[in-house]
Amino acid sequence: MAKFAVVKTGGKQYLVKQNDEIVVDKVLTEEKKDLELETLATFDSEGSDLTLGTPLLESKVKATVVGHMKGDKIRVAKFKAKVRFRRVTGFRPQLSKLKIVSI
Repeated sequence: MAKFAVVKTGGKQYLVKQNDEIVVDKVLTEEKKDLELETLATFDSEGSDLTLGTPLLESKVKATVVGHMKGDKIRVAKFKAKVRFRRVTGFRPQLSKLKIVSI
């Protein structure tokens, strides 16, 4: 029976279980260091043990930073009709890979 959790980081929510690796927006923690993520809910695979936070639970999910990386390039195009204005820029988002240690 696997235990799942819904965690919040970087303004987004992720469904995780133990030993999962997730890619999130960059966290300001060094590689190979531990951090705790805010927990919104926990439950098991059968759905019998459900705990919801209001809005957060007191228990935290422990994770380890595996590494930092850059994401794929995102193309941003601006265009205004009838005035010959075109501008193309882009960026590569900074990401972090986390491994869930315990729930």
